[in-house]
Amino acid sequence: MTHGCQQRCGADADSQAGFTLLEVVCVLAIVATLASLALPAMPFGTSRQRLQAYALEAAALLKADRNAAMRRQEAVASRVDAGGRTIRSGAGGRTVRVPKDVAMRAILPRNCAERAAASTIRFFPSGMSCGGTLRLVRNGAGYEVRVNWLTGGVDVVAAKG
Repeated sequence: MTHGCQQRCGADADSQAGFTLLEVVCVLAIVATLASLALPAMPFGTSRQRLQAYALEAAALLKADRNAAMRRQEAVASRVDAGGRTIRSGAGGRTVRVPKDVAMRAILPRNCAERAAASTIRFFPSGMSCGGTLRLVRNGAGYEVRVNWLTGGVDVVAAKG
């Protein structure tokens, strides 16, 4: 009799193995709730590498404008709109747009070649410029694009604090 009970009890145990549909739905609901709480906390903004890429792209645009000024033997002015987060080439019309999660600050001279600078970095046929600095920052990390007034050289450096 004991032997028969073990066979029946074993058969009942095997038929109840696995999960019910209700258990699976509950687990999926819990996972979905946790995911909806965790996803907004994940950083989806501009990465440090991408921030550096924007700084390098801005530097390349400024270098191209400097080269155009020397090649054409006429001044070329790159327009900087820090509020709109754009830099527009004075030679080719190309524009670098920085994303909204990146703070952009421009430190530019008020006057250049005895004229108002008006948010521009001006390059001269000699290769010189009026200089300026563009600062791109996100979450404490940042880069500066520096234009030397004497040489017109453009450098990208990590911003400090």
